[in-house]
Amino acid sequence: MMIDLTINKQGLEHNIEVAKQKKFIIPTIEQMRNPDSVPEKIKEQLKGVGLWDINPLNLFRITWKNEPMEKGGLYQKVPNYIEFPPELTGVPCRIIGMVGKWFPTGCHKVGASIGCLAPMLVTGQFDCTKNKAVWPSTGNYCRGGAFDSKLLSCYSIAILPAGMSKERFDWLKTVASEVIATPGTESNVKEIFDKTHELRQDPLNVILNQFEEMGNALWHYNVTGYALADTFEAIKRPGDHFAGACFTSGSAGTMSTGDYLKEKYPYLKLAVGEALQCPTILENGFGAHRIEGIGDKHIPWIHNVKNTDMVIDIDDEDSQRLLRLFNMPEGKAYMKDVLKMDPELVEKMSWLGISGIANLLCCIKMAKYYELTEHDVVGTVLTDSAVMYQTRIQELNDEFGEYTGEEARVDHSRHMLDLKTDNMGELNYWQRKRVHNLKYYTWVEQQGKTSEELNALWYDKEHTWDEVHADAKPLDELINEFNEATGLLKNL
Repeated sequence: MMIDLTINKQGLEHNIEVAKQKKFIIPTIEQMRNPDSVPEKIKEQLKGVGLWDINPLNLFRITWKNEPMEKGGLYQKVPNYIEFPPELTGVPCRIIGMVGKWFPTGCHKVGASIGCLAPMLVTGQFDCTKNKAVWPSTGNYCRGGAFDSKLLSCYSIAILPAGMSKERFDWLKTVASEVIATPGTESNVKEIFDKTHELRQDPLNVILNQFEEMGNALWHYNVTGYALADTFEAIKRPGDHFAGACFTSGSAGTMSTGDYLKEKYPYLKLAVGEALQCPTILENGFGAHRIEGIGDKHIPWIHNVKNTDMVIDIDDEDSQRLLRLFNMPEGKAYMKDVLKMDPELVEKMSWLGISGIANLLCCIKMAKYYELTEHDVVGTVLTDSAVMYQTRIQELNDEFGEYTGEEARVDHSRHMLDLKTDNMGELNYWQRKRVHNLKYYTWVEQQGKTSEELNALWYDKEHTWDEVHADAKPLDELINEFNEATGLLKNL
């Protein structure tokens, strides 16, 4: 197994006792993928719980299939999604984005983080009576980790760059046990790793590094992958086919969604997105950028580069200008009156955070590159919403002044309709291997991996990526055993 499920008996006993006292039940991967399988008594109790409440029941809202309600919502058959119309995107193909706003914390990273923490809890490798969960992040993952930790009675240390949005820090201070701000912004991942290395010297600190933890990949493959496939199957028309999927790379966890989709839809093209201002994959480049929610200047350990067909770079100026278009009253009026978009859809455009906008732009560039038609569908995820970026919108208003209908038209024309197929490219075998080899400098030279492990990720799919994806079943068995040992399910 790629994910260590070795039992630490003492730690496991401690965790079971804490679960009994704090009354938390851990959801299985199957329940996150198919929430119909959640026990009816839990569903009944959820009707009185707010989406962001610090309540262990919200562990059962770690799914793409929540009803879009701030309190009391249950589940629906099809994930929340937005289909972006051609009058907005400028391309005929259908582009769909699954919505992260309706997860607890307003972001799907609560899923990636529980994918990393749950295996350690149900094996006892993490002892919640003494260990501290360290969540290194460029912003959203540490929010999800702090939230999950709070629900699971674990001490949490959130690490993120000092330049991230004020909303992130304000919220984290109310949930995380500790918050550490490292120098820089999105691209300063090395500084995050340096702080992580320092904290690792204390054996009680358990590092849950999203960039290397295979539980992140396991969760996205088994939950996000299935959810995006369910969305396509629900919206497809006769003659439609799933042509592509695009995901900007933070930890590259969502790229594992593409691993599942390519197995189910063999002709699908999978693209990884990054900021043009930090073109690590495209040019082995470096720099700083403003697409909050992704991180650069290295290749994440959990990115299955061999399965990636294309790299697409997005100018962060495009994402910033469109954030303003989608959220200012004048921008909404332009979309309603000029583009003739449905008013309900216009209001949903605030469901896109900055990285979600970048994902949409990646889809448009892919559609232009491959000359996709109205019978092609391209999918992505909208990681978080504009809730986390109100101060960024205000900063843009302060910088550029009053927003007008004419500026809305210019922003739409210049930053979306005028997108070109520059700063992107298909990756052949040797180009993919070049990108994969960049992992050496971060993970072997700096982070303690071996060259043998690195080579295995390239040459031995069966015993690496395939094993990670299949580990959901034995993990679910351990989760069920854990919940049974607490007795909480029987006493609901």
